[in-house]
Amino acid sequence: MLKTRSVLTIILACLTLYSCDFFTKELPSEPVARVNDSYLFKEDLVNLIQPNTSPEDSLLIVTNYINRWATQQLLIDQARINLPESQLATYDQLVQDYKEDLYTKGYKNAVVAKQLDSTIAPSVYQQYYEKNRESFRLKERLLKLRYVNLPISSNATEEVAKNLRDFDTDAKAALEAKAFQFKGYYLNDSTWVRQDALLTEIPLISDKSNAEKLKKSNFVRLQDSIGVYLIQVQDALEKGDDAPLEYVRPTIQQIILNKRKLDLIKKLEADITKDAIKNNDFEIYQ
Repeated sequence: MLKTRSVLTIILACLTLYSCDFFTKELPSEPVARVNDSYLFKEDLVNLIQPNTSPEDSLLIVTNYINRWATQQLLIDQARINLPESQLATYDQLVQDYKEDLYTKGYKNAVVAKQLDSTIAPSVYQQYYEKNRESFRLKERLLKLRYVNLPISSNATEEVAKNLRDFDTDAKAALEAKAFQFKGYYLNDSTWVRQDALLTEIPLISDKSNAEKLKKSNFVRLQDSIGVYLIQVQDALEKGDDAPLEYVRPTIQQIILNKRKLDLIKKLEADITKDAIKNNDFEIYQ
């Protein structure tokens, strides 16, 4: 275990390194701890201590780090002594493979981020949708609707129901003005939503007979012991119907962008190999 005075000396040295332009100068490496043939140096501790950290906290941070480092090194040394050579070789290869994978993926991602064209014309969406329509069959019901959940004691139920059905400019404004009185509401009837996603807001539609009322253009009133649910269905699509383009647009976008990424990576791999051969940086010996 390190003595307190030694650790404080290390902390002062680290703070000095931190306050100086450490990364622009060559400083001699001075070890602060050793485990067999492994050494921990002062510069390894520099980034542990942030400015304005109290001496007490700094002492705790550095001491804990050094002790953890020592324990880790001791375990590594014992592993090298006691584990079979074949197992150690496997681990070394895994480490090397992981390092190479990080490097190559990091570079590929950097190139893709710089060169990827993320603009997709509406016609491209349409063409992909038409070509792959069979892949976009609905696996669940979709609805376009608006609804309001009112307390059972509300005296505004009929007025809200009328505005929800009419939903012209004045009706919409009236609903929004009263929104603070609603237990819940949804007025964006231009967006398709999954029926299952509404179960939390409208639990009564978990009942099959209630769910069957949610047909195109239907106005539905449901009630339980604590509230009234007013629902105006604008449109409905059944399981097995073609999914609307606007609903699957995010999926198509992801598919197209992923294909562009793969194409960029393939081109990068081909070009980098071709250039290496041309510049005699890569050759296969016969």
